[in-house]
Amino acid sequence: MRNRTMPPSTVIPVLVYPEVRPAVDWLCNAFGFVERWEAKGHRAQLLVGAGAVVVVDGEASGGCGAHSMMVRVANVDAHHGRALLWGARILSPPADYPYGERQYTAEDPGGHRWTFSQSIADLAPEAWGGVSGPGM
Repeated sequence: MRNRTMPPSTVIPVLVYPEVRPAVDWLCNAFGFVERWEAKGHRAQLLVGAGAVVVVDGEASGGCGAHSMMVRVANVDAHHGRALLWGARILSPPADYPYGERQYTAEDPGGHRWTFSQSIADLAPEAWGGVSGPGM
């Protein structure tokens, strides 16, 4: 399923910054990234060529202060089951979110955080409280 909120990228880095707006402005101006959407000052998604990055506020990142990866999958529940079999530490179980995604977050043996996401609805950012940017 396609969801306007998510880019077509399969792997999406999630980068933690002290403040989202200055980071977005700098990345767009310095590197030519294009803002797709922003969510209430705590998260934004930027286009990078055919890929994307998500910028999050350090406080909104769950307090871990670490970068993470988001990976789009076809079936979150099946993926979650496989991760459990292999001993992944589940930080948040599969859940539906208002931005049209079903996601879960796990930690690998190295302490890296991974969020796996499946599109379940096609929504514009305004449908869930976000604001579209020029990249939408």
